[in-house]
Amino acid sequence: LAAMKLHLNTTTGQNTIFGYGAGFIDVNGTRLVHPVIVTPKTIISPWKVRDIGNPAFDDFSQLIALAPTIVVFGSGSQFRFPAPEILAAFSQARIGFDVMDTGAACRTYNVLMSEGRNVAAALLV
Repeated sequence: LAAMKLHLNTTTGQNTIFGYGAGFIDVNGTRLVHPVIVTPKTIISPWKVRDIGNPAFDDFSQLIALAPTIVVFGSGSQFRFPAPEILAAFSQARIGFDVMDTGAACRTYNVLMSEGRNVAAALLV
C-alpha cells in the first residue's frame, strides 16, 4: 500500500488527517504508528487496543465516553466488524458506527469533520 496524502480546506484548530500509508497515519503533520482515536478537538494517541485482530468491548469505552454522533472505525487494511456487543453498545448510546478499511475511514472522517459533524475516527494502523 502506497502512502496517500489527503488535502482539504479545513477549519483551523481542528484535527485533520493529512495522510496514511502502510504502518502510519498522519494527523496534523505528525506521523503516528499505532492505533489512534481522532475527533475534531481530541486525539487519543496511542489508542490502547489489546488485540488489534479482535478489539474488545473495553477498547471502545473511551470512544463511547467522547459521545460523538458518528464513529468511523478503520479496521486496518482488511475490513473487519467488531464483536456484536460492541456494535450494540454504540447503538444503545445512539452513536452511529460505520466500519471500513483505515484509508476509507481517514477520508470519511475528514469529509464529516469539514461539514462540522461531531465525528470520531477510531483507526487501526
